[in-house]
Amino acid sequence: MATTHAHGPVENGNNRRLMAALVVTAVFMLVEVAGGVISGSLALLADAGHMLTDAAALLMALLAVRFAQRKPNSRHTFGYLRLTTLAAFLNAIALLVITLLIVWEAIRRFYQPNAIQGWTMMVIAVAGLVANLISFWLLHGGEGERNINLRAATLHVLGDLLGSVGAIAAALIIVLTGWMPIDPILSILVSCLVLRSGWRLLRESLHELLEGTPSRIDIEKLKRELSLNIPEVRNIHHVHIWQVGEKPVMTLHAQVVPPYDHDALLRQIQYFLLEHYQISHVTVQMEYQQCPEDDCGINQGAELAHAHHHH
Repeated sequence: MATTHAHGPVENGNNRRLMAALVVTAVFMLVEVAGGVISGSLALLADAGHMLTDAAALLMALLAVRFAQRKPNSRHTFGYLRLTTLAAFLNAIALLVITLLIVWEAIRRFYQPNAIQGWTMMVIAVAGLVANLISFWLLHGGEGERNINLRAATLHVLGDLLGSVGAIAAALIIVLTGWMPIDPILSILVSCLVLRSGWRLLRESLHELLEGTPSRIDIEKLKRELSLNIPEVRNIHHVHIWQVGEKPVMTLHAQVVPPYDHDALLRQIQYFLLEHYQISHVTVQMEYQQCPEDDCGINQGAELAHAHHHH
């Protein structure tokens, strides 16, 4: 769940590939839904649910590129990068609901097995596998290594290949032995795959919506490293790091020895954060005295005002 950085022509190539993969996935998702309803196979419906996660991941990747191009304005100073996070969050909830419905139906079918048309199921499952292979080929041919969106989408499609293989296996067993319970059993297995990606998506998007610190950044380590690497920096406090789209944003207070060149020191701090933590958007407040409050001031608004009265 991430946004891309524009690379000009490469980006357009990626967009076209993403778009093509999205169309292939969406069309076959509908085919699988129809096939699942006609053949009576729950495994096909579960696989269609899985394909929906793929289509959503691809759509997210495309939207992220679109929103990243929208210019920020005075009402939305960060632009619209958060929309992709919000979309991912809603997508994750939808996935979890679909999974629960399929598992619920699977349990019901153990008690009242449905007759399933094995051959219909087989044909559709094989078609689904072909669709996944096409998507995988489309995505893998892109500059997938550099683009986190394409990588995420490719992983989705890989998981989907397993779902299709499962559906084919179930169809084979039904055609050969007529043992119907294999269908709900496999639909539950496929649902577990969907559940895993849905849960991860929910966790990540919620973390970002709650202004959580990006998982790759260790704030305590960052504070130590800044003080150790830049001699003038005495201590770092009031640190806030959050993420908008794919961009980490940071504010901090730095208590420094009064420098010979204020701007040079500021640039040094900014360069260090960019170099070591890939944080390009940082606001630094430099101070010569210790701050009266050592902790972040968001929750202590009243005490802070109170403290200033007594000074």
